[in-house]
Amino acid sequence: MPESHAPTGGGVAQVNGHPQTERNGEMTLTVLGCGTLGIAILSGILNSLSSLSSSEPSPSPSGTSTPALQHEENDLPARVPSRFIACVTRDASAKRVKRDLSSHLSSVKVLQKQNLKGVQQADVIILACKPKNLKDGILREQGMQEALRGKLLISILAGASVESVEENMYDSTISMSKDPIAEGRCRVVRVMPNTASLIRSSMTVIADSTPPLSASQSTLVTWILSRIGRVVHLPPYMMDAATALCGSGPAFFALMLEAMADGAVAMGLPRAEAQMMAAQTMKGTAEMVQNGQHPALLREQVCTPGGCTAGGLQVLEDGKVRASVATGVRTASVAASRLGRGEQGVNGPR
Repeated sequence: MPESHAPTGGGVAQVNGHPQTERNGEMTLTVLGCGTLGIAILSGILNSLSSLSSSEPSPSPSGTSTPALQHEENDLPARVPSRFIACVTRDASAKRVKRDLSSHLSSVKVLQKQNLKGVQQADVIILACKPKNLKDGILREQGMQEALRGKLLISILAGASVESVEENMYDSTISMSKDPIAEGRCRVVRVMPNTASLIRSSMTVIADSTPPLSASQSTLVTWILSRIGRVVHLPPYMMDAATALCGSGPAFFALMLEAMADGAVAMGLPRAEAQMMAAQTMKGTAEMVQNGQHPALLREQVCTPGGCTAGGLQVLEDGKVRASVATGVRTASVAASRLGRGEQGVNGPR
C-alpha cells in the first residue's frame, strides 16, 4: 500500500478567484508521473525551501551560490508550496522517490496509481509523465476535469503544446479559444527544465501564455522554477528548439565531455583525473561565456598560430563536429515536436 507522509484533509477555498485546497493556508504541489525529472524538480524545490527557512544561502555542490536563487523578499509569491505529492505507477518508482527524497519525507507523500487523489489534494500540478501517457489518457480519468478545475497545471512534457495538453484533457464541446477559467478549465503552462534541476543548475524555459497568467500565477510559476536554476521566457513556437537545446543538451554535452576524456586517457591520463579535468574545463569555459565572453573570441584566444589547439580544432572541423552538433539539435527539435503530437518511432530512418 502507498505510504502517507502528509495530512490529507481540507476543503476547497477561493483565493484570488481560484479554488485552493485549504490546509491551514498551506499550498500543495503534486507531480504526476514523478520520474527522474520530477524527482529532480522536487529535490530542488525542497532544498531551496530548507535554505529559505534559515538565514544563510544554500551553496551548490560547487561551493558557490546559484545567482538565480538569490531573490529579494518582494519576489516571493504570496503563497509557496509546503506540501508535496509524488504520483507514480510502479513499485520501483515509489521506492525510488522515497529513496531520493528520504531527507524530505515529512513533506512528501507518495501515491501509487492514485493520480486523481493526488490532483484533488493539490493546488498546483506538475505534469511530468512521458508524452505518450498524455495520449493514453492520464488526464481523462473520470473526475480529473473537476479535480483540475481552476488550478494551475505546469506541463514539462517534451514537445507537447498547451493546445495538445488541453485537447487530451477536454472534449470538443469546450471552446479552447476562450478564457480557461471562464470555460471551467485549468490554466496550462508549458515549461522545459532539464536534469540539472537536481543540483539547482537547470536552464528552464517557460512558454508565454495566452491569455497571460495573472500576476500571482506568473510569479508563482517563475518562483517554483527559479528554485532549480535559471529561467527564461520565450514564445510558444520556440519551445521545441528550446527543448532540444536545454532538455537534450545535457546528454549532448556529456557525450562531448566523455569523448574529450577518452582522448586524454588514450594519451596516458588516468580515467578519473581525465574525466574531472574535462568536466572542470567545460564548466570554466561555460562560466566565461556566461560572464560575457563570446565563444568565437574565446576560441581564438586559445588558438595560437601553429599551436596544438589549432591542430586539434582542424581535426574537429574536418570531422564536421560543428555541423553534426548543430544537426543533432535540429533533429532533436523535430523529434520533440513529433513526440508532442503523440507519434511513435520519431527517430526512425529519415
